Amino acid sequence: MFRVSVHPGQETWSKEDICAHLGDDYDRFLGAIVPPIFQNSLFTRKTVNHGYTYTRVTNPTTEIAETKIAALEEGEEAKCFASGMAAITSALMSVLEQGSHVLCPRSVYTPTRAFLENYMPRFGVEATFVESESVEAFERAIRPNTKVILLESPVSNLFTLQDLAQLAGLARAHNLTTIIDNTWATPMYQNPIRLGIDLVVHSASKYMGGHSDIVGGVVVGRKETLTEIMHRERGLFGAIMDPHQSWLLLRGLRTLPLRMRQHQESGMKVAKFLEEHPAVERVFYPGLQSHPQFELGRKQMSGYSGLMSFVPKGSAEQIRAFIKQLSFFEEGPSWGGFESLINSPGVGISEEASSLTGIPSGLVRISVGLEKAETLIDDLDRGLFAMKA
Repeated sequence: MFRVSVHPGQETWSKEDICAHLGDDYDRFLGAIVPPIFQNSLFTRKTVNHGYTYTRVTNPTTEIAETKIAALEEGEEAKCFASGMAAITSALMSVLEQGSHVLCPRSVYTPTRAFLENYMPRFGVEATFVESESVEAFERAIRPNTKVILLESPVSNLFTLQDLAQLAGLARAHNLTTIIDNTWATPMYQNPIRLGIDLVVHSASKYMGGHSDIVGGVVVGRKETLTEIMHRERGLFGAIMDPHQSWLLLRGLRTLPLRMRQHQESGMKVAKFLEEHPAVERVFYPGLQSHPQFELGRKQMSGYSGLMSFVPKGSAEQIRAFIKQLSFFEEGPSWGGFESLINSPGVGISEEASSLTGIPSGLVRISVGLEKAETLIDDLDRGLFAMKA
């Protein structure tokens, strides 16, 4: 199949260079600085055998995004999906079979946990949820039928880390496949393949897209594996990202390095402010030196994003009122866009749910957007002060 061109010397390109130009192939597209959208379902081939047939399988616009993301993640190949959940479920199902067993952190992304806990048992697949910080906990939980170690580092809501190099080594010793959700750090700040992880998954709806206007996912790994996923899970489930979403993803990728630097800078300022605030009990953010895994984070990540959580000192009613009166933090479940968001996974949570997931009562999660950091800090400070009063 014809592939988008890879420039000579690509191995020396910076991530900024990759985002700006890799795979755009200006000569192929009449010098267009922004590649076109191939907004069509099929490709005819009476006179030219170009290798494309049907957009459910491959599309030139989508392939440009895949080329950039594979290079950013230092993988051989990437495939884009219709959503982050389509990506992670396809990655899992490419490895699992009837009677398989999966290991993953107990605070893994809630829909991922629901897929493993509520959907896959119909196929005889079992899952064990372990403490994400402990390599020994993963090792103790391995069974003869274990096929996958599913990771998410930092993990949702609590932002604890897993030692990726050690777990990759453990998996290799037991002939297991490792899959990681790398959405929080993005390829700008963490490259799990370099640490020995087999498959890397992203929700492209978050930082990669960056504008809260697309839903998409990506899987990155070895070429042979991704080719099989393209024809089987993605092709048969019809889960490919559509051309227009792919074009919007390309737009987001061009500014990813700039946006991530700003998310990191503002996120660090907000996290330090919260850590010192008298109305805040605890902050969960791996960029803080107080984080119990700060040194591990420095070892396997080169930076931090703008997503964090904290526990205000107040009742559930007070915390809900605090959220509602904020001016610059909109209330919503997603993150990674230009806008700042707040969500409340621990407000009103039952003791049973808290024990099951590790989420403490009263925990709120914020996504620090691209607004001025001082504006966001003032907004939080007013809300926290009013709640304390």
